[in-house]
Amino acid sequence: MAWNEPGKNGQSDPWNRKRPGKSPLDDLLAKLKNRGGKFGQGSGGLLTGVLVLIVVGLLFSSYTIIGAREQGVVLRFGQYSRTLPPGFHLKLPQPIESVTKVEATRIRSVTDKVAMLTRDENIITIDFTVQYQVDDSRKYLFSLTDPDGTISAAAEAAVRGVIGGSDMDQVLSAAGANLVAQAQQALQQTLDGYDSGLRVTEVSFQNVAPPDEVKDAFDDVNNAREDKQSIENSALAYASKVVPVARGEAARIAAEAAGYKAERIARAQGDTDRFNLLLAQYKAAPEVTRKRLWLETMEEVMAHNTKIVDDASGRNIINLPSTPGSAPAAGTTQVGAIVPAPGSASDKGAQP
Repeated sequence: MAWNEPGKNGQSDPWNRKRPGKSPLDDLLAKLKNRGGKFGQGSGGLLTGVLVLIVVGLLFSSYTIIGAREQGVVLRFGQYSRTLPPGFHLKLPQPIESVTKVEATRIRSVTDKVAMLTRDENIITIDFTVQYQVDDSRKYLFSLTDPDGTISAAAEAAVRGVIGGSDMDQVLSAAGANLVAQAQQALQQTLDGYDSGLRVTEVSFQNVAPPDEVKDAFDDVNNAREDKQSIENSALAYASKVVPVARGEAARIAAEAAGYKAERIARAQGDTDRFNLLLAQYKAAPEVTRKRLWLETMEEVMAHNTKIVDDASGRNIINLPSTPGSAPAAGTTQVGAIVPAPGSASDKGAQP
């Protein structure tokens, strides 16, 4: 046989060396082709292929990966088994166990616009939005057939119940925030009664308006209410500014009155004490006390007069020096004063 004559596989030369230009991948493909041919021959080969496919399928269905925002509900033969948190988990292969993934942290929302009747029989239109999320994945999957439709109907019923128990003014005024909280609480109680596994995160009223036929009248009422609140706020601000000033002024006047009262009482007590002392001295020495009082009185009187008439020596007029052109001081006597000499008839007549 020639050296280049092909062997049974046409891949070797007489020295049992591989021909150039052939890679190991070609050999692997040839082996797989030969084995595939064997699998296709007879019932034993077909059964082996089926078993390999089954084993591969079981291996790929024996684990699951739950996302960070998901929960996995595991069913064993169609019955609830457990709930898987986020992460990698092993499980029994299908069809023994199956996993249904639920986005538990996603915020879902339902929006609706309805016309409602208030307690005082007024029609009002409300746009409301309900935001909710899955709190229990098992209840979410098996308690409700249509979660979105159920929560939409329950939300409308809760809002109608709250609005129907309130007057129009309460709905349109600032008290509407309390109504929203009441609606959210009523909706959550309804969903808990359904065992829905849903948790309401927020209920909001986007647009609360009366019918178009009476909208202008309600706008006037709201404007008047706002004007009233503005005037009240201005009055409170003015009172907060004026009242402290008035209180301070009243305190100042009261303090001045108390000081004047204390001063007058102290001066009266001082005058009383002085008079009592003077009376004691007068009783002890009447003549001396009378003479001293006369001198002190003359000293006080003459200090305000510019002319003095001396009655003891021929009624002489004594001109006291004063500043030319100056006006007399307060209490000054313009016609002069007649000064009786001590011990004269006038003086004796003036003695007590």
